[in-house]
Amino acid sequence: MGYEIERKFLVGGDFKSHAHFHYVMKQGYLSLSGTSVVRVRIKGEKGYITVKSKAGENGITRREWEYEIPLRDAEEMLLLCDEGVIEKTRYLVTVGRHTFEVDEFEGDNKGLLIAELELESEDEPYEKPDWLGGEVTGDVRYYNSYLSIHPYREWAEQ
Repeated sequence: MGYEIERKFLVGGDFKSHAHFHYVMKQGYLSLSGTSVVRVRIKGEKGYITVKSKAGENGITRREWEYEIPLRDAEEMLLLCDEGVIEKTRYLVTVGRHTFEVDEFEGDNKGLLIAELELESEDEPYEKPDWLGGEVTGDVRYYNSYLSIHPYREWAEQ
């Protein structure tokens, strides 16, 4: 069984000049329940299917299993996704000994920038770059699964 220990932050400022790599992603959800999600993703030229459990009380840790699948299968599975497909560019930015994954969303989520940081433990220290904004870990509005149903443009205007 795999675990994901992840913190999420809003982004404000120039992170792109520090990025060492980026790629385009598309992802959709085959199943959204109160206890788990099943996601299909195209990352560059590769396909993946992922099962994630509901996050724990603090929103930082949850179970996760991810498997590479044929690209064509991922493309066909995306057509089965009931809700909106998320489109974004992911930038990799190394800060100290950690790599932040900064997502710049497109489509109905355009304007949203979220940085994710995977850690080895919930209390692991990490450097905070000056472009890192407020923490949104555990705020379900910033989960990609939520954004597929309730796009940022709809609730950011309220």
